[in-house]
Amino acid sequence: MAEHKNIVHEPPFHLAKRASIVWWKAWLIRIAAVALGLVVCGLVAYLFSDRLRNGKKTLEDFYYCFIKGSFGTERKLWKFLKNMAVLQCISLAITPAFRMRFWNTGAEGQTLMGVWGAIAVAFYLGGKIPNWLLLTLMFVAALICGAVWSVIPAIFKAKWDTNETLFTLMMNYVATYVVSYFLVVWVPSGSSSLGKLKFGKLPSFGHDYLLIILIVLALTVLLYIYLRYSKQGYEISVVGESVRTAQYSGMNVKKVVIRTMIVSGLLCGLAGYLIGAGLDQSITTESVGGQGFTAIMVSWLAKFNPLVMLLTSGLVSLLNQGAAQISQDFNVSGAFPDVIVGIILFFIIGSEFFINYQIILTRKGHAGREAVK
Repeated sequence: MAEHKNIVHEPPFHLAKRASIVWWKAWLIRIAAVALGLVVCGLVAYLFSDRLRNGKKTLEDFYYCFIKGSFGTERKLWKFLKNMAVLQCISLAITPAFRMRFWNTGAEGQTLMGVWGAIAVAFYLGGKIPNWLLLTLMFVAALICGAVWSVIPAIFKAKWDTNETLFTLMMNYVATYVVSYFLVVWVPSGSSSLGKLKFGKLPSFGHDYLLIILIVLALTVLLYIYLRYSKQGYEISVVGESVRTAQYSGMNVKKVVIRTMIVSGLLCGLAGYLIGAGLDQSITTESVGGQGFTAIMVSWLAKFNPLVMLLTSGLVSLLNQGAAQISQDFNVSGAFPDVIVGIILFFIIGSEFFINYQIILTRKGHAGREAVK
Protein backbone atom coordinates (compact mmCIF):
# COMPACT_ATOMS: atom_id res chain seq x y z
CA MET A 1 0.00 0.00 0.00
CA ALA A 2 1.41 3.38 -0.99
CA GLU A 3 2.40 5.69 1.77
CA HIS A 4 1.30 9.31 1.37
CA LYS A 5 3.40 11.93 3.09
CA ASN A 6 2.29 15.49 3.69
CA ILE A 7 4.48 18.25 5.02
CA VAL A 8 2.65 20.25 7.68
CA HIS A 9 4.22 23.67 7.99
CA GLU A 10 4.15 25.35 11.36
CA PRO A 11 3.41 29.09 11.46
CA PRO A 12 6.41 31.38 11.99
CA PHE A 13 5.00 32.40 15.39
CA HIS A 14 2.17 31.64 17.77
CA LEU A 15 0.50 33.39 20.69
CA ALA A 16 0.58 32.26 24.29
CA LYS A 17 -1.17 33.80 27.28
CA ARG A 18 1.23 35.18 29.87
CA ALA A 19 0.99 33.70 33.33
CA SER A 20 2.19 37.02 34.73
CA ILE A 21 4.30 40.02 33.79
CA VAL A 22 6.50 42.29 35.89
CA TRP A 23 4.75 45.60 36.54
CA TRP A 24 7.51 47.73 35.07
CA LYS A 25 7.46 45.75 31.81
CA ALA A 26 3.71 46.30 31.56
CA TRP A 27 4.18 50.04 31.97
CA LEU A 28 7.02 50.06 29.43
CA ILE A 29 4.64 48.47 26.92
CA ARG A 30 1.99 51.10 27.66
CA ILE A 31 4.51 53.96 27.35
CA ALA A 32 5.74 52.54 24.03
CA ALA A 33 2.12 52.37 22.84
CA VAL A 34 1.57 56.05 23.70
CA ALA A 35 4.80 56.98 21.89
CA LEU A 36 3.77 55.06 18.77
CA GLY A 37 0.34 56.65 18.93
CA LEU A 38 1.90 60.11 19.00
CA VAL A 39 4.05 59.25 15.98
CA VAL A 40 0.97 58.16 14.02
CA CYS A 41 -0.87 61.31 15.14
CA GLY A 42 1.99 63.41 13.82
CA LEU A 43 1.77 61.71 10.43
CA VAL A 44 -2.01 62.18 10.30
CA ALA A 45 -1.62 65.83 11.28
CA TYR A 46 0.89 66.32 8.48
CA LEU A 47 -1.63 64.99 5.96
CA PHE A 48 -4.51 67.17 7.16
CA SER A 49 -2.77 70.40 8.19
CA ASP A 50 -1.80 72.92 5.52
CA ARG A 51 0.39 74.76 8.04
CA LEU A 52 2.53 71.64 8.51
CA ARG A 53 2.87 70.91 4.81
CA ASN A 54 3.67 74.53 3.97
CA GLY A 55 6.34 74.76 6.65
CA LYS A 56 4.53 77.33 8.80
CA LYS A 57 4.43 74.77 11.60
CA THR A 58 6.71 71.84 12.41
CA LEU A 59 6.13 68.45 13.99
CA GLU A 60 7.98 69.80 17.00
CA ASP A 61 5.27 72.46 17.32
CA PHE A 62 2.65 69.74 16.98
CA TYR A 63 3.96 67.75 19.95
CA TYR A 64 4.60 70.89 21.97
CA CYS A 65 0.89 71.70 21.68
CA PHE A 66 0.03 68.62 23.75
CA ILE A 67 1.95 70.11 26.65
CA LYS A 68 0.95 73.71 26.04
CA GLY A 69 -2.73 72.81 25.96
CA SER A 70 -2.64 71.80 29.63
CA PHE A 71 0.38 73.54 31.11
CA GLY A 72 0.95 76.59 28.88
CA THR A 73 -0.58 79.04 31.35
CA GLU A 74 -1.81 78.99 34.94
CA ARG A 75 -5.41 79.10 33.71
CA LYS A 76 -4.88 76.06 31.51
CA LEU A 77 -3.22 74.19 34.37
CA TRP A 78 -6.21 74.79 36.66
CA LYS A 79 -8.56 73.77 33.87
CA PHE A 80 -6.57 70.56 33.40
CA LEU A 81 -6.72 69.77 37.12
CA LYS A 82 -10.45 70.51 37.20
CA ASN A 83 -11.20 68.28 34.19
CA MET A 84 -9.02 65.54 35.62
CA ALA A 85 -10.75 65.77 39.02
CA VAL A 86 -14.27 65.48 37.58
CA LEU A 87 -13.29 62.59 35.32
CA GLN A 88 -11.50 60.90 38.21
CA CYS A 89 -14.59 61.24 40.43
CA ILE A 90 -16.88 59.59 37.86
CA SER A 91 -14.28 56.88 37.24
CA LEU A 92 -14.14 56.16 40.96
CA ALA A 93 -17.94 55.92 40.98
CA ILE A 94 -18.13 53.07 38.48
CA THR A 95 -15.12 51.19 39.86
CA PRO A 96 -16.86 49.25 42.69
CA ALA A 97 -19.48 47.95 40.25
CA PHE A 98 -16.86 47.00 37.65
CA ARG A 99 -14.75 45.15 40.22
CA MET A 100 -17.90 43.15 40.93
CA ARG A 101 -18.29 42.46 37.17
CA PHE A 102 -21.49 44.52 37.15
CA TRP A 103 -21.08 46.42 33.89
CA ASN A 104 -22.50 49.77 34.85
CA THR A 105 -22.66 51.82 31.65
CA GLY A 106 -25.05 54.32 33.22
CA ALA A 107 -22.63 56.68 34.96
CA GLU A 108 -23.53 59.40 32.47
CA GLY A 109 -27.19 59.34 33.50
CA GLN A 110 -26.50 58.79 37.20
CA THR A 111 -24.18 61.79 37.29
CA LEU A 112 -26.64 63.89 35.28
CA MET A 113 -29.37 63.06 37.78
CA GLY A 114 -27.01 64.14 40.55
CA VAL A 115 -26.61 67.50 38.80
CA TRP A 116 -30.39 67.72 38.40
CA GLY A 117 -31.00 67.00 42.09
CA ALA A 118 -28.59 69.72 43.18
CA ILE A 119 -29.86 72.32 40.71
CA ALA A 120 -33.52 71.56 41.48
CA VAL A 121 -32.93 72.37 45.16
CA ALA A 122 -31.06 75.55 44.24
CA PHE A 123 -33.81 76.59 41.81
CA TYR A 124 -36.66 76.19 44.27
CA LEU A 125 -34.95 77.14 47.55
CA GLY A 126 -32.20 79.53 46.47
CA GLY A 127 -32.42 82.83 48.35
CA LYS A 128 -35.09 81.48 50.72
CA ILE A 129 -32.78 79.67 53.17
CA PRO A 130 -29.19 80.26 54.37
CA ASN A 131 -26.54 79.34 51.83
CA TRP A 132 -24.91 76.69 54.06
CA LEU A 133 -28.27 74.91 54.44
CA LEU A 134 -28.93 75.25 50.72
CA LEU A 135 -25.59 73.64 49.86
CA THR A 136 -26.27 70.84 52.36
CA LEU A 137 -29.69 70.10 50.86
CA MET A 138 -28.21 70.23 47.35
CA PHE A 139 -25.60 67.70 48.43
CA VAL A 140 -28.18 65.34 49.92
CA ALA A 141 -30.46 65.65 46.89
CA ALA A 142 -27.59 64.92 44.48
CA LEU A 143 -26.57 61.81 46.39
CA ILE A 144 -30.15 60.52 46.58
CA CYS A 145 -30.81 61.08 42.88
CA GLY A 146 -27.58 59.35 41.85
CA ALA A 147 -28.27 56.42 44.18
CA VAL A 148 -31.87 55.99 43.01
CA TRP A 149 -30.82 56.00 39.38
CA SER A 150 -28.24 53.28 40.03
CA VAL A 151 -30.23 51.07 42.41
CA ILE A 152 -33.11 50.57 39.94
CA PRO A 153 -31.05 48.42 37.51
CA ALA A 154 -29.36 46.76 40.50
CA ILE A 155 -32.70 45.56 41.87
CA PHE A 156 -33.77 44.23 38.47
CA LYS A 157 -30.42 42.43 38.13
CA ALA A 158 -30.61 40.92 41.61
CA LYS A 159 -34.27 39.87 41.36
CA TRP A 160 -34.73 38.94 37.70
CA ASP A 161 -31.18 38.70 36.34
CA THR A 162 -31.72 41.37 33.69
CA ASN A 163 -28.88 42.54 31.46
CA GLU A 164 -27.27 45.34 33.46
CA THR A 165 -25.32 46.72 30.48
CA LEU A 166 -28.43 47.48 28.42
CA PHE A 167 -30.51 48.51 31.44
CA THR A 168 -28.01 51.08 32.72
CA LEU A 169 -27.37 52.31 29.18
CA MET A 170 -31.09 52.95 28.62
CA MET A 171 -31.30 54.79 31.94
CA ASN A 172 -28.93 57.39 30.46
CA TYR A 173 -31.55 58.34 27.89
CA VAL A 174 -34.30 58.46 30.48
CA ALA A 175 -32.17 60.85 32.58
CA THR A 176 -31.66 63.07 29.54
CA TYR A 177 -35.41 63.26 28.94
CA VAL A 178 -36.07 64.03 32.61
CA VAL A 179 -33.67 66.98 32.46
CA SER A 180 -35.15 68.13 29.15
CA TYR A 181 -38.64 68.12 30.65
CA PHE A 182 -37.65 70.19 33.67
CA LEU A 183 -35.77 72.67 31.53
CA VAL A 184 -39.03 73.30 29.69
CA VAL A 185 -40.82 73.70 33.03
CA TRP A 186 -38.17 75.98 34.52
CA VAL A 187 -37.70 78.14 31.41
CA PRO A 188 -41.18 79.06 30.12
CA SER A 189 -39.69 81.12 27.28
CA GLY A 190 -38.96 77.87 25.46
CA SER A 191 -35.22 78.45 25.10
CA SER A 192 -34.48 75.47 27.41
CA SER A 193 -31.45 77.40 28.69
CA LEU A 194 -31.61 77.81 32.44
CA GLY A 195 -28.72 80.21 32.84
CA LYS A 196 -26.43 80.48 35.83
CA LEU A 197 -28.23 80.50 39.17
CA LYS A 198 -27.38 83.15 41.73
CA PHE A 199 -27.41 80.76 44.69
CA GLY A 200 -25.88 77.38 45.53
CA LYS A 201 -22.22 78.02 44.74
CA LEU A 202 -19.54 76.06 46.59
CA PRO A 203 -17.08 78.31 48.45
CA SER A 204 -13.63 78.76 46.96
CA PHE A 205 -10.40 78.40 48.90
CA GLY A 206 -7.60 80.12 47.04
CA HIS A 207 -9.12 79.07 43.70
CA ASP A 208 -12.56 78.09 42.48
CA TYR A 209 -11.37 74.58 41.57
CA LEU A 210 -9.17 73.86 44.58
CA LEU A 211 -11.92 72.49 46.83
CA ILE A 212 -13.14 70.14 44.10
CA ILE A 213 -9.62 68.82 43.52
CA LEU A 214 -9.03 68.23 47.23
CA ILE A 215 -12.37 66.43 47.62
CA VAL A 216 -11.59 64.08 44.73
CA LEU A 217 -8.08 63.37 46.04
CA ALA A 218 -9.48 62.47 49.46
CA LEU A 219 -12.18 60.34 47.83
CA THR A 220 -9.53 58.47 45.81
CA VAL A 221 -7.65 57.47 48.95
CA LEU A 222 -10.83 56.53 50.82
CA LEU A 223 -12.14 54.35 47.99
CA TYR A 224 -8.77 52.61 47.68
CA ILE A 225 -8.88 51.78 51.40
CA TYR A 226 -12.53 50.70 51.12
CA LEU A 227 -11.92 48.31 48.23
CA ARG A 228 -8.59 46.99 49.48
CA TYR A 229 -9.04 46.61 53.24
CA SER A 230 -12.74 46.60 54.16
CA LYS A 231 -15.01 43.56 54.44
CA GLN A 232 -17.38 45.00 51.84
CA GLY A 233 -14.49 45.54 49.46
CA TYR A 234 -13.48 41.91 49.93
CA GLU A 235 -17.03 40.77 49.18
CA ILE A 236 -17.06 42.85 46.00
CA SER A 237 -13.85 41.13 44.84
CA VAL A 238 -15.16 37.64 45.63
CA VAL A 239 -18.44 38.23 43.79
CA GLY A 240 -16.47 39.59 40.85
CA GLU A 241 -14.24 36.51 40.75
CA SER A 242 -17.00 33.92 41.09
CA VAL A 243 -20.64 34.23 42.10
CA ARG A 244 -20.74 30.54 43.08
CA THR A 245 -17.73 30.91 45.33
CA ALA A 246 -19.39 33.87 47.02
CA GLN A 247 -22.58 31.86 47.52
CA TYR A 248 -20.71 28.85 48.92
CA SER A 249 -18.90 31.10 51.39
CA GLY A 250 -22.23 32.34 52.71
CA MET A 251 -22.38 35.76 51.06
CA ASN A 252 -25.72 37.23 50.07
CA VAL A 253 -24.88 38.03 46.46
CA LYS A 254 -28.08 39.98 45.80
CA LYS A 255 -27.40 42.17 48.82
CA VAL A 256 -23.81 42.77 47.70
CA VAL A 257 -24.96 43.74 44.19
CA ILE A 258 -27.57 46.23 45.42
CA ARG A 259 -25.30 47.69 48.11
CA THR A 260 -22.40 48.14 45.69
CA MET A 261 -24.57 49.86 43.12
CA ILE A 262 -25.87 52.21 45.80
CA VAL A 263 -22.25 53.13 46.58
CA SER A 264 -21.61 53.65 42.88
CA GLY A 265 -24.70 55.83 42.56
CA LEU A 266 -23.77 57.90 45.61
CA LEU A 267 -20.38 58.64 44.10
CA CYS A 268 -22.00 59.58 40.76
CA GLY A 269 -24.32 61.86 42.73
CA LEU A 270 -21.28 63.45 44.37
CA ALA A 271 -19.75 64.05 40.94
CA GLY A 272 -23.02 65.65 39.87
CA TYR A 273 -22.96 67.86 42.94
CA LEU A 274 -19.44 69.02 42.14
CA ILE A 275 -20.50 69.84 38.58
CA GLY A 276 -23.72 71.59 39.59
CA ALA A 277 -22.66 73.44 42.73
CA GLY A 278 -18.92 73.70 42.13
CA LEU A 279 -18.71 74.50 38.42
CA ASP A 280 -21.79 75.28 36.37
CA GLN A 281 -24.50 76.42 38.79
CA SER A 282 -26.83 75.39 36.00
CA ILE A 283 -27.83 72.32 34.03
CA THR A 284 -28.23 71.19 30.43
CA THR A 285 -28.59 67.75 28.90
CA GLU A 286 -24.82 67.97 28.17
CA SER A 287 -23.71 68.89 31.70
CA VAL A 288 -21.72 65.65 32.05
CA GLY A 289 -20.34 65.94 28.53
CA GLY A 290 -19.85 62.22 27.85
CA GLN A 291 -17.46 61.78 30.74
CA GLY A 292 -19.59 58.94 32.08
CA PHE A 293 -18.52 56.87 29.09
CA THR A 294 -14.91 58.07 29.10
CA ALA A 295 -14.73 57.05 32.77
CA ILE A 296 -15.26 53.41 31.76
CA MET A 297 -12.02 53.47 29.80
CA VAL A 298 -10.18 55.35 32.56
CA SER A 299 -11.22 52.77 35.15
CA TRP A 300 -10.49 49.80 32.91
CA LEU A 301 -7.03 51.02 31.89
CA ALA A 302 -6.17 51.42 35.59
CA LYS A 303 -7.31 47.84 36.28
CA PHE A 304 -9.91 49.29 38.67
CA ASN A 305 -7.22 50.64 40.99
CA PRO A 306 -8.27 54.08 42.32
CA LEU A 307 -4.67 55.26 42.78
CA VAL A 308 -3.60 54.28 39.26
CA MET A 309 -6.68 56.08 37.94
CA LEU A 310 -4.96 59.35 38.81
CA LEU A 311 -2.54 58.54 35.99
CA THR A 312 -5.13 57.39 33.46
CA SER A 313 -7.57 60.23 34.12
CA GLY A 314 -4.66 62.68 33.89
CA LEU A 315 -3.55 61.14 30.59
CA VAL A 316 -7.03 61.36 29.05
CA SER A 317 -7.45 64.97 30.23
CA LEU A 318 -4.01 65.84 28.84
CA LEU A 319 -4.92 64.33 25.47
CA ASN A 320 -8.24 66.15 25.30
CA GLN A 321 -6.81 69.58 26.09
CA GLY A 322 -3.72 69.03 23.96
CA ALA A 323 -5.82 67.94 20.99
CA ALA A 324 -8.07 70.99 21.38
CA GLN A 325 -4.96 73.22 21.40
CA ILE A 326 -3.72 71.54 18.22
CA SER A 327 -7.05 72.19 16.50
CA GLN A 328 -6.72 75.87 17.37
CA ASP A 329 -3.04 76.37 16.51
CA PHE A 330 -2.97 74.28 13.34
CA ASN A 331 -6.32 75.47 11.93
CA VAL A 332 -7.71 71.97 11.31
CA SER A 333 -11.22 70.58 11.51
CA GLY A 334 -13.03 70.72 14.84
CA ALA A 335 -13.34 66.93 14.69
CA PHE A 336 -9.56 66.50 14.49
CA PRO A 337 -9.03 66.48 18.29
CA ASP A 338 -11.35 63.47 18.56
CA VAL A 339 -9.32 61.72 15.85
CA ILE A 340 -6.08 62.33 17.75
CA VAL A 341 -7.48 61.12 21.07
CA GLY A 342 -9.02 58.10 19.36
CA ILE A 343 -5.72 57.08 17.73
CA ILE A 344 -3.74 57.26 20.95
CA LEU A 345 -6.42 55.45 22.97
CA PHE A 346 -6.51 52.77 20.26
CA PHE A 347 -2.77 52.18 20.74
CA ILE A 348 -3.16 52.12 24.53
CA ILE A 349 -5.97 49.58 24.36
CA GLY A 350 -3.95 47.52 21.87
CA SER A 351 -1.02 47.48 24.27
CA GLU A 352 -3.11 45.45 26.71
CA PHE A 353 -2.98 42.60 24.19
CA PHE A 354 0.83 42.45 24.40
CA ILE A 355 0.65 42.69 28.18
CA ASN A 356 -1.64 39.67 28.42
CA TYR A 357 -0.14 37.65 25.54
CA GLN A 358 3.34 36.98 24.24
CA ILE A 359 4.49 36.20 20.71
CA ILE A 360 6.64 33.07 20.48
CA LEU A 361 8.67 32.65 17.30
CA THR A 362 8.99 29.18 15.82
CA ARG A 363 12.58 27.97 15.89
CA LYS A 364 14.37 27.51 12.59
CA GLY A 365 14.71 23.89 11.66
CA HIS A 366 11.26 23.14 13.04
CA ALA A 367 9.32 25.03 10.38
CA GLY A 368 7.69 21.88 9.18
CA ARG A 369 6.97 18.37 10.28
CA GLU A 370 6.22 15.22 8.35
CA ALA A 371 2.84 13.56 8.75
CA VAL A 372 2.18 10.05 7.61
CA LYS A 373 -1.32 9.06 6.51
